[in-house]
Amino acid sequence: MGMKDNLQMEGYEVATATDGQKALELVERFKPDLIILDIMLPKVDGFEICRRVREQKSQAGIIIVSVKKSASDKVYGLELGADDYITKPFSLVEFLARVKAVLRRRGTATPIKMYNFGNISVDFENFEATKKGKKIEMSPREFKILRLFVENRGRVISRNEILNKVWGYEVFPTTRTVDNYIVKLRKAIEDDPADPQWIISVRSVGYKFTG
Repeated sequence: MGMKDNLQMEGYEVATATDGQKALELVERFKPDLIILDIMLPKVDGFEICRRVREQKSQAGIIIVSVKKSASDKVYGLELGADDYITKPFSLVEFLARVKAVLRRRGTATPIKMYNFGNISVDFENFEATKKGKKIEMSPREFKILRLFVENRGRVISRNEILNKVWGYEVFPTTRTVDNYIVKLRKAIEDDPADPQWIISVRSVGYKFTG
């Protein structure tokens, strides 16, 4: 099982690129919290990607993963702005621990597995939710949107950010799709969907979760 599969099993949203140019486009579009780089990528190598990302003042965590084990390569990567440098081969346990450590240092929360607000309880791992003890029917996509809100509670999230982080960069739904899902989500969790308490609209921008 690869890194992508294991990260997804841990609850992270993951997008991948097969070359350095696509990786840079992905970073620009997706605005990731963490970037995992192989040095030896075609078109644009990992070192150059790291340099460009830091030039853009991105606050994303960066972990370089490489077969290059020399001290000079490690120092160069860290000087370019990488947060960590892991040499292959490595254990899955070590890799996941380093991912969590970089996200923690960067101030990015580990994916929330359980959350309670008001009379609602949500188990994001098992896609289960209850309101006043009764089961709420929600689709997997609605759970993903709700978790994005919970992890960014109090912050206004644009429709484009919701599209990028929930649908991903490989599909292209419209912002109207987001609005339709918000309507469904409000029907599931709000006492009065027409006068929402938890998911608030911010005109011309997006939405804010107040839980």
